[in-house]
Amino acid sequence: MYKNRISFLICISLIFSSLVFSQNSSTNSPYTRFGFGSMSDNANGARRALGGTSIGFRSAKEINTVNPASYSAVDTLSFMFDVGLSGMYSHFSDENGSIGKLNGNLEYINLQFPVTKFLGISAGLLPYSFSGYTFSNKERIQFSATNEADTAWATKSYSGSGTVSQFYFGVAGKFLKHFSAGINAYYMFGDISNQRATTYNPTNYNPTSQDNRISISAFRLRYGLQYFNTINGKHDISVGVFYENKMNMSGATYSKINFSQVLDTISNGGYFDLPQSFGIGAYYTLNKRLTVGADFSLQQWANAKFFGKTDSLSNRWKASAGAEFVPNSNSYRYIDHLRYRAGVNISNSYYDMIGKSLPLNIGLSVGLGIPMPKSNSILNASFEYGKIGNRSFMSENYYKITISATVNEFWFFKRKFQ
Repeated sequence: MYKNRISFLICISLIFSSLVFSQNSSTNSPYTRFGFGSMSDNANGARRALGGTSIGFRSAKEINTVNPASYSAVDTLSFMFDVGLSGMYSHFSDENGSIGKLNGNLEYINLQFPVTKFLGISAGLLPYSFSGYTFSNKERIQFSATNEADTAWATKSYSGSGTVSQFYFGVAGKFLKHFSAGINAYYMFGDISNQRATTYNPTNYNPTSQDNRISISAFRLRYGLQYFNTINGKHDISVGVFYENKMNMSGATYSKINFSQVLDTISNGGYFDLPQSFGIGAYYTLNKRLTVGADFSLQQWANAKFFGKTDSLSNRWKASAGAEFVPNSNSYRYIDHLRYRAGVNISNSYYDMIGKSLPLNIGLSVGLGIPMPKSNSILNASFEYGKIGNRSFMSENYYKITISATVNEFWFFKRKFQ
Protein backbone atom coordinates (compact mmCIF):
# COMPACT_ATOMS: atom_id res chain seq x y z
CA MET A 1 0.00 0.00 0.00
CA TYR A 2 2.68 2.52 1.04
CA LYS A 3 4.89 1.59 -1.93
CA ASN A 4 1.96 2.27 -4.23
CA ARG A 5 1.46 5.67 -2.64
CA ILE A 6 5.16 6.52 -3.06
CA SER A 7 5.03 5.50 -6.72
CA PHE A 8 1.93 7.61 -7.14
CA LEU A 9 3.60 10.68 -5.67
CA ILE A 10 6.62 10.15 -7.93
CA CYS A 11 4.30 10.10 -10.94
CA ILE A 12 2.72 13.35 -9.72
CA SER A 13 6.15 14.97 -9.47
CA LEU A 14 7.13 13.88 -12.97
CA ILE A 15 3.92 15.17 -14.51
CA PHE A 16 4.16 18.37 -12.51
CA SER A 17 7.72 18.99 -13.71
CA SER A 18 6.83 18.35 -17.32
CA LEU A 19 4.00 20.87 -17.07
CA VAL A 20 6.17 23.57 -15.51
CA PHE A 21 8.99 23.34 -18.04
CA SER A 22 7.11 22.42 -21.21
CA GLN A 23 6.54 24.96 -23.98
CA ASN A 24 2.97 25.95 -24.67
CA SER A 25 1.43 24.31 -27.73
CA SER A 26 -2.23 24.53 -26.80
CA THR A 27 -3.20 27.21 -29.32
CA ASN A 28 -2.35 28.60 -32.73
CA SER A 29 -4.92 31.37 -33.06
CA PRO A 30 -4.32 34.88 -34.46
CA TYR A 31 -6.73 36.19 -31.80
CA THR A 32 -4.15 35.36 -29.11
CA ARG A 33 -2.12 38.29 -30.46
CA PHE A 34 -4.27 40.65 -28.37
CA GLY A 35 -4.05 41.31 -24.63
CA PHE A 36 -2.58 38.43 -22.65
CA GLY A 37 -3.80 35.88 -25.22
CA SER A 38 -6.59 33.36 -24.83
CA MET A 39 -7.90 33.34 -21.25
CA SER A 40 -8.46 30.07 -19.36
CA ASP A 41 -11.48 29.78 -17.07
CA ASN A 42 -9.91 26.81 -15.21
CA ALA A 43 -12.91 24.48 -15.24
CA ASN A 44 -11.84 20.88 -14.63
CA GLY A 45 -12.20 18.17 -17.28
CA ALA A 46 -15.64 17.05 -16.08
CA ARG A 47 -17.15 20.57 -15.92
CA ARG A 48 -15.87 21.45 -19.40
CA ALA A 49 -18.44 19.04 -20.78
CA LEU A 50 -21.08 21.26 -19.11
CA GLY A 51 -19.86 24.38 -20.87
CA GLY A 52 -17.43 25.15 -18.05
CA THR A 53 -20.28 25.69 -15.54
CA SER A 54 -18.55 25.53 -12.15
CA ILE A 55 -19.23 28.45 -9.78
CA GLY A 56 -22.08 26.78 -7.88
CA PHE A 57 -20.68 23.26 -8.13
CA ARG A 58 -19.44 21.35 -5.06
CA SER A 59 -18.70 17.64 -4.79
CA ALA A 60 -16.68 15.20 -2.72
CA LYS A 61 -15.60 13.52 -5.98
CA GLU A 62 -14.19 16.47 -7.97
CA ILE A 63 -11.80 19.39 -7.47
CA ASN A 64 -13.44 22.68 -8.41
CA THR A 65 -10.78 25.42 -8.51
CA VAL A 66 -13.17 28.00 -10.02
CA ASN A 67 -14.82 28.52 -6.63
CA PRO A 68 -12.48 27.87 -3.68
CA ALA A 69 -15.49 27.56 -1.34
CA SER A 70 -16.05 24.08 -2.83
CA TYR A 71 -12.94 22.57 -1.16
CA SER A 72 -14.82 21.97 2.10
CA ALA A 73 -16.92 19.29 0.33
CA VAL A 74 -13.95 16.88 0.31
CA ASP A 75 -14.47 13.56 2.10
CA THR A 76 -12.65 13.44 5.44
CA LEU A 77 -10.88 10.16 4.54
CA SER A 78 -9.93 10.80 0.93
CA PHE A 79 -7.15 12.34 -1.11
CA MET A 80 -7.93 13.62 -4.62
CA PHE A 81 -5.63 14.23 -7.55
CA ASP A 82 -6.78 15.58 -10.93
CA VAL A 83 -4.79 15.91 -14.14
CA GLY A 84 -6.09 17.04 -17.52
CA LEU A 85 -4.77 17.14 -21.07
CA SER A 86 -6.30 18.29 -24.33
CA GLY A 87 -5.97 18.18 -28.10
CA MET A 88 -7.48 20.80 -30.40
CA TYR A 89 -7.92 21.16 -34.15
CA SER A 90 -8.59 24.72 -35.36
CA HIS A 91 -9.74 25.75 -38.82
CA PHE A 92 -9.06 29.37 -39.79
CA SER A 93 -10.53 31.17 -42.79
CA ASP A 94 -10.72 34.71 -44.14
CA GLU A 95 -11.30 36.41 -47.46
CA ASN A 96 -7.98 35.10 -48.80
CA GLY A 97 -8.25 31.39 -47.93
CA SER A 98 -8.20 28.89 -45.07
CA ILE A 99 -5.80 26.72 -43.06
CA GLY A 100 -5.99 24.09 -40.31
CA LYS A 101 -3.84 23.70 -37.16
CA LEU A 102 -3.53 20.85 -34.64
CA ASN A 103 -2.29 21.45 -31.07
CA GLY A 104 -2.16 19.63 -27.75
CA ASN A 105 -1.13 20.30 -24.19
CA LEU A 106 -1.04 19.01 -20.64
CA GLU A 107 -3.34 21.60 -19.10
CA TYR A 108 -3.54 21.41 -15.31
CA ILE A 109 -2.67 19.40 -12.24
CA ASN A 110 -4.54 19.72 -8.92
CA LEU A 111 -4.73 17.96 -5.58
CA GLN A 112 -7.11 18.25 -2.65
CA PHE A 113 -7.33 16.76 0.84
CA PRO A 114 -9.17 17.35 4.14
CA VAL A 115 -7.81 18.89 7.32
CA THR A 116 -10.96 18.34 9.41
CA LYS A 117 -14.53 17.46 8.48
CA PHE A 118 -15.18 21.21 8.16
CA LEU A 119 -11.96 22.26 6.39
CA GLY A 120 -10.43 21.33 3.01
CA ILE A 121 -7.23 22.33 1.20
CA SER A 122 -6.32 22.35 -2.49
CA ALA A 123 -3.16 23.21 -4.43
CA GLY A 124 -1.80 22.84 -7.93
CA LEU A 125 -0.78 24.45 -11.21
CA LEU A 126 -3.24 26.05 -13.63
CA PRO A 127 -3.00 28.04 -16.86
CA TYR A 128 -4.02 31.71 -16.89
CA SER A 129 -3.60 32.49 -20.57
CA PHE A 130 -2.09 31.11 -23.78
CA SER A 131 -0.61 32.86 -26.79
CA GLY A 132 0.48 31.24 -30.06
CA TYR A 133 0.04 32.40 -33.64
CA THR A 134 1.73 32.87 -37.01
CA PHE A 135 0.14 34.74 -39.92
CA SER A 136 0.95 37.35 -42.57
CA ASN A 137 -0.68 39.66 -45.08
CA LYS A 138 0.42 41.52 -48.18
CA GLU A 139 -0.38 45.07 -49.32
CA ARG A 140 0.75 47.72 -51.78
CA ILE A 141 2.46 50.75 -50.18
CA GLN A 142 3.20 54.13 -51.79
CA PHE A 143 6.14 55.85 -50.12
CA SER A 144 5.89 59.22 -51.89
CA ALA A 145 2.79 61.36 -52.31
CA THR A 146 4.26 63.01 -55.42
CA ASN A 147 5.89 60.01 -57.09
CA GLU A 148 3.43 57.20 -57.88
CA ALA A 149 6.32 54.98 -59.00
CA ASP A 150 7.78 55.01 -55.49
CA THR A 151 5.79 51.95 -54.37
CA ALA A 152 6.46 48.41 -53.21
CA TRP A 153 4.66 45.28 -52.07
CA ALA A 154 4.96 44.94 -48.30
CA THR A 155 4.65 41.54 -46.61
CA LYS A 156 3.75 41.95 -42.93
CA SER A 157 4.41 38.89 -40.77
CA TYR A 158 3.13 38.38 -37.22
CA SER A 159 4.07 35.67 -34.74
CA GLY A 160 3.87 35.14 -31.02
CA SER A 161 4.05 32.56 -28.26
CA GLY A 162 3.90 32.23 -24.53
CA THR A 163 2.04 31.03 -21.47
CA VAL A 164 1.08 32.67 -18.21
CA SER A 165 0.79 29.96 -15.55
CA GLN A 166 -0.23 30.12 -11.91
CA PHE A 167 0.52 28.13 -8.80
CA TYR A 168 -2.39 28.23 -6.40
CA PHE A 169 -3.05 27.28 -2.80
CA GLY A 170 -6.60 27.34 -1.46
CA VAL A 171 -8.49 26.62 1.73
CA ALA A 172 -12.21 26.45 2.51
CA GLY A 173 -14.28 25.92 5.63
CA LYS A 174 -17.94 25.17 6.37
CA PHE A 175 -19.97 27.32 8.76
CA LEU A 176 -23.61 27.68 9.85
CA LYS A 177 -24.29 24.14 8.54
CA HIS A 178 -25.17 25.18 4.96
CA PHE A 179 -22.44 27.68 4.05
CA SER A 180 -18.82 27.45 2.95
CA ALA A 181 -16.24 30.18 2.40
CA GLY A 182 -12.86 29.80 0.71
CA ILE A 183 -9.89 31.65 -0.72
CA ASN A 184 -7.33 30.93 -3.44
CA ALA A 185 -3.90 32.59 -3.44
CA TYR A 186 -2.14 32.57 -6.83
CA TYR A 187 1.42 33.19 -7.90
CA MET A 188 1.41 34.04 -11.61
CA PHE A 189 4.45 33.72 -13.85
CA GLY A 190 5.39 33.45 -17.52
CA ASP A 191 6.30 35.35 -20.68
CA ILE A 192 4.36 36.43 -23.75
CA SER A 193 6.32 37.41 -26.85
CA ASN A 194 4.91 39.17 -29.93
CA GLN A 195 6.98 39.73 -33.07
CA ARG A 196 6.18 41.57 -36.26
CA ALA A 197 8.28 42.11 -39.36
CA THR A 198 7.86 43.85 -42.70
CA THR A 199 9.77 42.98 -45.87
CA TYR A 200 9.47 44.71 -49.25
CA ASN A 201 9.52 43.78 -52.92
CA PRO A 202 11.57 45.24 -54.55
CA THR A 203 14.16 44.63 -51.85
CA ASN A 204 15.89 48.02 -52.08
CA TYR A 205 13.64 49.16 -49.20
CA ASN A 206 14.94 48.33 -45.72
CA PRO A 207 13.00 45.64 -43.82
CA THR A 208 11.82 46.35 -40.29
CA SER A 209 11.12 44.09 -37.31
CA GLN A 210 10.04 44.46 -33.71
CA ASP A 211 9.86 42.18 -30.67
CA ASN A 212 7.62 42.99 -27.68
CA ARG A 213 7.87 40.79 -24.60
CA ILE A 214 5.79 40.85 -21.41
CA SER A 215 7.24 39.09 -18.36
CA ILE A 216 4.72 38.31 -15.63
CA SER A 217 5.42 37.89 -11.93
CA ALA A 218 2.43 38.68 -9.75
CA PHE A 219 0.18 37.57 -6.90
CA ARG A 220 -3.59 37.67 -6.77
CA LEU A 221 -6.47 36.42 -4.60
CA ARG A 222 -9.91 34.92 -5.28
CA TYR A 223 -12.64 34.73 -2.64
CA GLY A 224 -15.51 32.26 -2.85
CA LEU A 225 -18.78 31.59 -1.04
CA GLN A 226 -21.34 28.79 -1.43
CA TYR A 227 -24.72 27.93 0.04
CA PHE A 228 -25.77 24.26 -0.15
CA ASN A 229 -28.72 22.23 1.10
CA THR A 230 -30.68 19.01 0.56
CA ILE A 231 -34.48 19.26 0.62
CA ASN A 232 -36.71 16.23 1.28
CA GLY A 233 -33.79 13.92 0.67
CA LYS A 234 -33.93 14.23 -3.11
CA HIS A 235 -33.41 17.89 -4.04
CA ASP A 236 -29.77 19.05 -3.79
CA ILE A 237 -29.15 22.74 -4.42
CA SER A 238 -26.01 24.86 -4.27
CA VAL A 239 -25.43 28.51 -5.12
CA GLY A 240 -21.99 30.07 -5.37
CA VAL A 241 -20.25 33.39 -5.95
CA PHE A 242 -16.61 34.42 -6.35
CA TYR A 243 -14.84 37.77 -6.32
CA GLU A 244 -11.38 39.08 -7.26
CA ASN A 245 -10.36 42.67 -6.56
CA LYS A 246 -8.47 44.75 -9.11
CA MET A 247 -4.71 44.45 -8.57
CA ASN A 248 -1.66 46.08 -10.11
CA MET A 249 1.00 43.67 -11.39
CA SER A 250 3.94 45.65 -10.02
CA GLY A 251 6.30 42.76 -10.79
CA ALA A 252 5.38 42.63 -14.48
CA THR A 253 7.85 44.13 -16.97
CA TYR A 254 7.99 44.55 -20.72
CA SER A 255 10.73 45.02 -23.28
CA LYS A 256 10.53 46.48 -26.76
CA ILE A 257 13.24 45.87 -29.33
CA ASN A 258 13.13 47.66 -32.67
CA PHE A 259 15.78 45.95 -34.79
CA SER A 260 15.68 48.48 -37.61
CA GLN A 261 16.76 51.23 -35.19
CA VAL A 262 18.86 49.01 -32.89
CA LEU A 263 16.77 50.28 -29.97
CA ASP A 264 16.19 48.34 -26.76
CA THR A 265 13.82 49.87 -24.23
CA ILE A 266 12.91 48.11 -20.97
CA SER A 267 10.16 49.39 -18.69
CA ASN A 268 9.53 48.12 -15.18
CA GLY A 269 6.48 47.97 -12.96
CA GLY A 270 3.04 49.53 -12.85
CA TYR A 271 2.06 49.09 -16.49
CA PHE A 272 -0.38 46.16 -16.15
CA ASP A 273 -3.42 45.46 -13.98
CA LEU A 274 -5.45 42.39 -13.22
CA PRO A 275 -9.16 43.21 -13.52
CA GLN A 276 -11.84 43.20 -10.89
CA SER A 277 -13.79 39.97 -11.50
CA PHE A 278 -16.85 38.29 -10.10
CA GLY A 279 -19.24 35.48 -10.93
CA ILE A 280 -22.39 33.75 -9.75
CA GLY A 281 -23.69 30.24 -10.44
CA ALA A 282 -26.14 27.60 -9.25
CA TYR A 283 -26.57 23.82 -9.42
CA TYR A 284 -29.63 21.63 -8.83
CA THR A 285 -29.68 17.81 -8.60
CA LEU A 286 -32.80 15.61 -8.56
CA ASN A 287 -32.58 12.16 -6.92
CA LYS A 288 -28.78 11.99 -7.48
CA ARG A 289 -29.54 11.44 -11.16
CA LEU A 290 -30.21 14.64 -13.10
CA THR A 291 -28.07 17.73 -12.49
CA VAL A 292 -28.43 21.14 -14.16
CA GLY A 293 -26.34 24.24 -13.62
CA ALA A 294 -25.74 27.76 -14.93
CA ASP A 295 -23.01 30.44 -14.51
CA PHE A 296 -22.40 34.09 -15.28
CA SER A 297 -19.05 35.85 -14.79
CA LEU A 298 -17.55 39.26 -15.61
CA GLN A 299 -13.96 40.50 -15.87
CA GLN A 300 -13.67 44.31 -15.93
CA TRP A 301 -10.72 44.63 -18.28
CA ALA A 302 -11.89 48.07 -19.49
CA ASN A 303 -10.67 49.56 -16.20
CA ALA A 304 -7.40 47.61 -16.12
CA LYS A 305 -4.13 49.07 -17.37
CA PHE A 306 -2.47 47.34 -20.31
CA PHE A 307 0.86 48.91 -21.30
CA GLY A 308 -0.08 51.75 -18.96
CA LYS A 309 -3.38 52.58 -20.74
CA THR A 310 -7.03 51.58 -20.41
CA ASP A 311 -8.16 51.99 -24.02
CA SER A 312 -7.24 48.66 -25.63
CA LEU A 313 -9.23 46.09 -23.59
CA SER A 314 -12.94 45.59 -22.98
CA ASN A 315 -15.00 44.01 -20.22
CA ARG A 316 -15.34 40.26 -20.79
CA TRP A 317 -18.47 38.38 -19.78
CA LYS A 318 -19.29 34.71 -20.06
CA ALA A 319 -22.53 32.78 -19.57
CA SER A 320 -22.76 29.00 -19.50
CA ALA A 321 -25.23 26.22 -18.75
CA GLY A 322 -24.99 22.45 -18.61
CA ALA A 323 -26.60 19.20 -17.54
CA GLU A 324 -25.43 15.79 -16.31
CA PHE A 325 -27.42 12.55 -16.15
CA VAL A 326 -26.61 9.36 -14.21
CA PRO A 327 -29.06 6.50 -15.00
CA ASN A 328 -28.97 4.95 -11.51
CA SER A 329 -26.22 5.59 -8.97
CA ASN A 330 -27.59 2.80 -6.72
CA SER A 331 -27.62 0.13 -9.42
CA TYR A 332 -25.35 -2.93 -9.46
CA ARG A 333 -24.90 -2.59 -13.21
CA TYR A 334 -21.74 -0.75 -14.21
CA ILE A 335 -23.37 0.96 -17.21
CA ASP A 336 -25.91 2.66 -14.92
CA HIS A 337 -23.10 4.61 -13.26
CA LEU A 338 -21.86 6.32 -16.44
CA ARG A 339 -22.27 10.11 -16.41
CA TYR A 340 -23.66 11.74 -19.57
CA ARG A 341 -22.95 15.47 -19.93
CA ALA A 342 -23.73 18.38 -22.25
CA GLY A 343 -23.34 22.14 -22.12
CA VAL A 344 -23.11 25.48 -23.90
CA ASN A 345 -21.23 28.74 -23.27
CA ILE A 346 -21.37 32.21 -24.80
CA SER A 347 -18.84 34.99 -24.26
CA ASN A 348 -17.45 38.15 -25.80
CA SER A 349 -13.85 39.07 -26.58
CA TYR A 350 -11.93 41.19 -24.07
CA TYR A 351 -9.90 43.12 -26.66
CA ASP A 352 -10.84 46.01 -28.94
CA MET A 353 -10.18 45.84 -32.66
CA ILE A 354 -10.31 49.24 -34.36
CA GLY A 355 -12.78 49.17 -37.23
CA LYS A 356 -13.78 45.56 -36.56
CA SER A 357 -16.98 44.30 -34.99
CA LEU A 358 -16.64 40.77 -33.69
CA PRO A 359 -19.56 38.42 -33.01
CA LEU A 360 -19.99 36.56 -29.72
CA ASN A 361 -17.87 33.45 -29.10
CA ILE A 362 -19.95 30.27 -28.85
CA GLY A 363 -19.01 26.82 -27.52
CA LEU A 364 -21.03 23.58 -27.51
CA SER A 365 -19.84 20.56 -25.55
CA VAL A 366 -20.70 16.95 -24.70
CA GLY A 367 -18.91 14.49 -22.45
CA LEU A 368 -18.84 11.25 -20.54
CA GLY A 369 -17.76 10.34 -17.01
CA ILE A 370 -16.46 6.77 -16.69
CA PRO A 371 -16.15 5.48 -13.09
CA MET A 372 -13.24 3.18 -12.33
CA PRO A 373 -14.39 -0.28 -11.06
CA LYS A 374 -14.21 -0.74 -7.26
CA SER A 375 -12.98 2.83 -6.85
CA ASN A 376 -14.18 6.42 -6.34
CA SER A 377 -11.87 7.53 -9.15
CA ILE A 378 -13.28 8.59 -12.51
CA LEU A 379 -12.07 9.15 -16.07
CA ASN A 380 -13.64 12.12 -17.89
CA ALA A 381 -13.79 12.83 -21.60
CA SER A 382 -15.33 15.88 -23.29
CA PHE A 383 -15.66 17.20 -26.82
CA GLU A 384 -16.19 20.89 -27.57
CA TYR A 385 -16.98 22.75 -30.76
CA GLY A 386 -16.44 26.51 -30.72
CA LYS A 387 -16.56 29.49 -33.05
CA ILE A 388 -14.59 32.74 -32.70
CA GLY A 389 -14.56 35.82 -34.94
CA ASN A 390 -15.71 36.20 -38.52
CA ARG A 391 -14.28 36.22 -42.03
CA SER A 392 -13.81 40.03 -42.12
CA PHE A 393 -10.69 39.47 -39.99
CA MET A 394 -10.36 35.76 -39.31
CA SER A 395 -12.95 33.09 -38.56
CA GLU A 396 -11.84 30.33 -36.19
CA ASN A 397 -13.75 27.08 -35.77
CA TYR A 398 -12.19 24.72 -33.25
CA TYR A 399 -12.77 21.14 -32.13
CA LYS A 400 -11.33 20.30 -28.75
CA ILE A 401 -11.04 17.01 -26.86
CA THR A 402 -10.20 17.05 -23.14
CA ILE A 403 -9.27 13.94 -21.18
CA SER A 404 -8.89 14.08 -17.41
CA ALA A 405 -8.47 11.60 -14.59
CA THR A 406 -9.66 12.30 -11.05
CA VAL A 407 -7.99 9.91 -8.62
CA ASN A 408 -10.05 9.73 -5.42
CA GLU A 409 -8.68 7.27 -2.86
CA PHE A 410 -9.09 6.66 0.87
CA TRP A 411 -5.74 7.59 2.40
CA PHE A 412 -6.56 9.08 5.77
CA PHE A 413 -7.66 6.22 7.99
CA LYS A 414 -6.05 3.99 10.59
CA ARG A 415 -5.75 0.31 9.83
CA LYS A 416 -6.53 -2.27 12.46
CA PHE A 417 -3.88 -4.94 12.87
CA GLN A 418 -4.60 -8.43 14.17
